[in-house]
Amino acid sequence: MREENQYRFADYSKIDKADHYYLVYKPLIRDLELAVKKYGGGKVLDIGCGNKPYEGMFQGIAKEYVGCDVVQSDQNRVDVICEATRIPLPDSSFDTVFSTQVIEHVEDHQALVREAFRLLKPGGHFIVSGPMYWHLHEEPYDFFRFTKHGFKYILEKNGFTVKEILSNGGKWALMGQVIIHTMPARIVKMRFFRTFVNRIFSYLDRKNLNEFNTMNYVVVGKKEIKP
Repeated sequence: MREENQYRFADYSKIDKADHYYLVYKPLIRDLELAVKKYGGGKVLDIGCGNKPYEGMFQGIAKEYVGCDVVQSDQNRVDVICEATRIPLPDSSFDTVFSTQVIEHVEDHQALVREAFRLLKPGGHFIVSGPMYWHLHEEPYDFFRFTKHGFKYILEKNGFTVKEILSNGGKWALMGQVIIHTMPARIVKMRFFRTFVNRIFSYLDRKNLNEFNTMNYVVVGKKEIKP
């Protein structure tokens, strides 16, 4: 049974260089903003919305922003409580379906993709993100990791045309995050240590970006308009 009213990430704009997850959040947020600016808008459904931390990205371009999740969030931001694979909303009712860092927690991840396709209007876009590397979290509801080829396969299998796949950072960002995940808690609790690691490995990632070993992907699929 999933726990209700758990703490959830609340605002993407409030990530600083001392954050434990700065090295994954910085490129993830950058690429989500790019995808939302290019493909998002209209009536938006956020699957696995939690506290709707990314709602602000849609400011000025979304006509309506609806969030669904399997349990209520600690700030009571969930509009529709349901499973990601069985969303009680009508077919073809959204212009954008958005789901970030959720797909790895869904046992039948392809059913989530099918629901996104069903709920989108023809011509609409599915913006989804998920990890290739991350430690176990929210156990036991942590099921999958995805390569870019895996994302492409499951979106195309379920009817989407893949428009973009964005690697969120490279091998140096990943290495820095692994250091933060690996060091003893008494060290990681020190703000100056986290800031030092985040600054150094963010700099290295900018100077020598290699996406062969990335932490995460943002993927955009389109539900084509049938002739």
